[in-house]
Amino acid sequence: MISQSNKSGLRNPWVLGMMALITVVLAVNATFIWFTMKDGKSELVERDYKTKDRKSNDLLLSELRTKQALAWQTEIKKPKSIVMGTPVVYEISITDRDGKPVSGTLEVEAYRASDSSKDFTTSFKEVAAGRYQGYINFPLKGYWELHIRVQRGDERFGVETDKFMVAAAS
Repeated sequence: MISQSNKSGLRNPWVLGMMALITVVLAVNATFIWFTMKDGKSELVERDYKTKDRKSNDLLLSELRTKQALAWQTEIKKPKSIVMGTPVVYEISITDRDGKPVSGTLEVEAYRASDSSKDFTTSFKEVAAGRYQGYINFPLKGYWELHIRVQRGDERFGVETDKFMVAAAS
C-alpha cells in the first residue's frame, strides 16, 4: 500500500540514482560559477585568447603605451549590409590628438576567429588627407573582425572593430 508513512520509496535505487545525479549537476554548476567569479582575470590574457597575435607582455604593454601616447582617433563608415562574395566599400578617417588628418599607409586585416586560414589583408588608398577608402570582399558568411593598422613614418597605430556578421548570398 502507498502512504506517506511508507518510506521504502526512498530506498529505491532509481530514486537514489536520480537524487545523486541532481546533486552532481548542482555541484558542477556551483564549481563553474565559483571559477567565473574568481578574481585574477588579466586583460593581457583576454587579448591573447581573443586575437591570434601572441606577444610577450612587455611588447604588448609597450604597444599600448605607444597607442595611448599617439592618441589618434579613427572613424569608420561601415556599409549598411555585408553579403558574402560582394565587395563592400569602407571609409576610414584618422586624426591625431589635435584633430589634424594623419597621412600614411593603411592596411586592414579581415580576421575570422573560427577559421584563421581565411584571414586576409587589404591595403586602402588615401583619397584625401587622413581619409582612406577600400573595398573588402568577404569569402565566407559568419562573424568577422577588422584589424586596422596605420603607419606614418616610424609611428604605428592599430585598432580593432567589434565582431560583425556577414550574411550568406541569396
